[in-house]
This record gives sequence, C-alpha cells and structure tokens, in this order.
Amino acid sequence: MAMAADFQSHPGPAPDVVLRHRLGLLTSHLVVALVALVGIGGATRVMEAGLACPDWPLCYGRLLPGRQMNLQVFLEWFHRLDAFVVGVALLVLTGASCICRRRLPVWLPWMAGAALLLVAVQGGLGALTVTQLLAAPLVTAHLTTALVLVALTSALYQRLAMAGRGLAVPPLWWALLASMSLVLVLAQCLLGGSMASQWAADQCFSSGQGCRWLLAHRQLAMPAALSVSALAASTLLLPAGLGQLPALALGSAALVAAQVALGIWTLRLQLEAPLVTIAHQLTAALLVGLLAAVVARCWGRRSAGGLLTSDVLSEVVHG
Repeated sequence: MAMAADFQSHPGPAPDVVLRHRLGLLTSHLVVALVALVGIGGATRVMEAGLACPDWPLCYGRLLPGRQMNLQVFLEWFHRLDAFVVGVALLVLTGASCICRRRLPVWLPWMAGAALLLVAVQGGLGALTVTQLLAAPLVTAHLTTALVLVALTSALYQRLAMAGRGLAVPPLWWALLASMSLVLVLAQCLLGGSMASQWAADQCFSSGQGCRWLLAHRQLAMPAALSVSALAASTLLLPAGLGQLPALALGSAALVAAQVALGIWTLRLQLEAPLVTIAHQLTAALLVGLLAAVVARCWGRRSAGGLLTSDVLSEVVHG
C-alpha cells in the first residue's frame, strides 16, 4: 500500500512531455546532421568532387556506385546521402508535429514545415548544381540555403528546450545585438560562399584576378567579429536567471576567434591545405547554429508551460 501511494505521488513523465522530449532529441540530431552536411559540402568543393557523380539523384545510375567509387565519388555520394537522411528526418518531424499539434506548441508545425520546404528547395538546388555544371550562383544559393537550415533547426531546438523553464528575458538591446550578429555572420558566409564558388581566392593567388572578392570577404569579417565579441563581452551586464544564454554567447565568441585564425591560416597556405579550408567552412556552420540558438533564446517565449524540464533537457543538450 505504501509503495502504491508513493508511486501515485511520483508519477512518470506526462505523455506530452515524452513526445516533446523525443521531438527535441530528433531536432538536436538534425542540427548535427545539417552542420555535418555543410562540412561535407565544403570537402566536396575543396576536393573538386562536385561533379564526381555526373547524374542526379543516382550516382552513375545506381544507389551505391561500385566500380566508380573513389574519394571524390564517395564525398559527393555521402553528401547526397546525408541530405536524404535530413529530408526524411524533417518529414518525420513535420508529420508528427502536425498529427499531434494539439499536444505541441502552436509554432512547431509551422517552423518544421518551413524547414521541410527549405530542404525541398535545397534538393532542387543540388540537382541544378549538377545539371548546370556547378554554376556559381547555384552553388552559392545551395550553401546559403544550407546555412539558413542550420539556423532554423537550431532555433527550433532551442525553442523546444527552453519552453516551460521560466527563464528571464534578456534586455531588448542585447537581443537586437544578437540578431545583428547573426545577420552579419550570415552575410559573411554568403560572401565567402560566393567567393569560393567562383574560385576567386585561387585566381587571386595565381593570376591576380578576382582579388576584390577576397578583399570584401576580409573587410566584412571585421564588423562581424566585433559584433559577436561585443555580444560575448556584454554578458557581464545581463541579469541572472538566463540559463545557458551567456554560455552560448561566449561559445560564439570562441568560434569567431577560431574562424579568424583559420581564415588567416588558409590565406597564408594559399588554399593548399584542404583540411584547413574545410575546417573554416565547418566552423562557420557551427557559428551560425550557435548564434541562431542565442537569437531563439532571446526572442522565444520563456513562459510557455509544459515542455521540457531541466532533467529532460540534460538528456538532449548534446544537440
């Protein structure tokens, strides 16, 4: 009798909380998969493997190329495989959020649907990139869409993770600074992607042409880095009770420092070290995801009840 009374006084998690926990876990894995997708895409470009599979969506007419498999083919094939897995996961997330919408926040089906739409656009751009033989505007749009997807899924995860925790709201000026930092970093990534798709840096080093793109990329890096650094430094002025928000801002500043160092290293090596160039693009994707998390926590509703508790959050925070 005593054990039964004790069980009734400490029931397990409510079904809604379990559902939201599972969707949060799925979303956290999506963020990781999308960041990896950007990194693999960078490796594909650096290794000049964008046309290693001459057809789309298959590779040499097969799901798994056999005799044609080499490093370049593997990079392009694995890039497509990761994109397919991301698309399926977003389809599951959107379907579950629509079917169970009465048990979930009203914004979740809309955000998941927007991410699914972006994946469809991303797939279309990927196909055009192959059929149009790596046309520079398409390659740039392909990368930009991927980074927007990273930002959106990161924001979606953070909205799920912080709901029901009753966290304090940061000052409006700090939220605006975080938003400006994200916009500047995205613009810097867009400029870097445009520069890379035209091989402007390579042309600048080899023939002195295209250097204006490289100069513009370096000039925009300064305000973006200063904005993120100011965001991190100003966490000292924030009130208590903001949860992980200050740590996320400080992490963004650390990534900016790493990104600047990788950028300088890349230029000094004149793009002769593929791993450094790939790390530069991968760090950019991580920075976009982290800043999107900061922005989502700034503008998201802190008072929405009944979502993830701190115990549940600790299980999915790895995303």
